[in-house]
Amino acid sequence: MTILRKALPFARLDSDHPVPVVALHCSGSDARQWRHLAASLDLPFHLIAPSFLGADGRLDWHGAHPFALADEAAPILERIDALNAPFHLIGHSYGGGVALHIALQRPHAVTSMTLYEPSAFHLLKAAGAAEAASFSEIRAVAEATAQGVVSGDYRGAASHFVDYWSGEGAWAALRPSLQEVLTRWLPKAPLDFHALIEEPTALSSYRRLEFPVLLLRGSLAPPPTAAVIRLLHSVLPRSSIETIAGAGHMGPITHTEDVSRHILRFLHANQKPLTPPSAGDAAADLPER
Repeated sequence: MTILRKALPFARLDSDHPVPVVALHCSGSDARQWRHLAASLDLPFHLIAPSFLGADGRLDWHGAHPFALADEAAPILERIDALNAPFHLIGHSYGGGVALHIALQRPHAVTSMTLYEPSAFHLLKAAGAAEAASFSEIRAVAEATAQGVVSGDYRGAASHFVDYWSGEGAWAALRPSLQEVLTRWLPKAPLDFHALIEEPTALSSYRRLEFPVLLLRGSLAPPPTAAVIRLLHSVLPRSSIETIAGAGHMGPITHTEDVSRHILRFLHANQKPLTPPSAGDAAADLPER
């Protein structure tokens, strides 16, 4: 991970150091999707935005066992443990699924969590008849994506993937360079779907996450993620739902200002006052390009 600006050595958290905010991006994206949030984030916060496996177009997965959310979360947990400090957690889509896993692993270290349409599809698989159609819908997308990888039609699978999440014609509207990036990333997509669908955590397990949780969704949310939001809200003890008008599943990218505004308000509402560090110490860990 490269550093966008000077990063602080978080050996401990006190009034001389800003508060860590760990932000996890969606599938097919990378840490740069949080650039607007990083620019908007004021003191006392410091954004840490890791990129997931395969985000650079190279899928360096060892293949020794079926891929799971625990595998994606492991290096992030190492980074979090090195902070030795409470932190705020943010996740979008696949990043939301990873964030839920991290929250269960370190529940006493999380100050708050913000999830934008987390793709915790395992909850749909175990839910009732009302969620069965949504689960069938997302499984069909997962299967079509996997078939594209098996057949070598990465570009066709990437087109189907993008159009599902962003609407018909979204792929064609992308600039060619971004189409190429997503085509190179596409072999990772079946691993993400497998990890999300086969995650063994029961819905009831999330009841023990007692910190404040903001569940964000777009007004145009697809049925699977809208159903996941409802299920999580039913068990998370201190959760609330807010809707971004006119946004779909990719709201953090298409409606960055609105999403950032909701996140910032929630962070400040759930952060104890600290003595701000000097302006030169404010930082964000984001890839450079």
